[in-house]
Amino acid sequence: MTTPEQKLEALGLTLPQAPDPLAVYRPVRKIGNTLYLSGQIPRNPDGTFITGRLGDDATVEQGYAAARNVGLQLLSVVKSVAGDLSAVEAVAKVTGMVNATPDFIDHAKVVNGCSELFIEVLGEAGYHARAAVGMGSLPLGVMVEIEAIFIVKE
Repeated sequence: MTTPEQKLEALGLTLPQAPDPLAVYRPVRKIGNTLYLSGQIPRNPDGTFITGRLGDDATVEQGYAAARNVGLQLLSVVKSVAGDLSAVEAVAKVTGMVNATPDFIDHAKVVNGCSELFIEVLGEAGYHARAAVGMGSLPLGVMVEIEAIFIVKE
């Protein structure tokens, strides 16, 4: 059986180090076997943030890539708590916030970057309930912020 970590490797992807919080919060809260992950924002390999506003200076493709980037960070946070990604029983919920102009309508296509990553890496456990919403702005001008709820083995 292929592990999620092997699937990541086959996709040519590497989990980044779990990011430190930017304000007064914890990146994850574990209650029972439920992980509540704080919103993560997209970062370049050098640590700078991926900024832009959909419908203005960023394309759907760029937003999708930013959401996929955030998905990797969320998986990194899960792994830091659960030990390995095979402990994931389910991704319960994903909430994707997209920095967008009022007339932008493709929020779902952007957040698919994260959702599709979870399914590629976790298989059936990666399917989830989801919200994809537009925001007038996001911290540091980033394209997306995504939070999630995971269920892990006890």
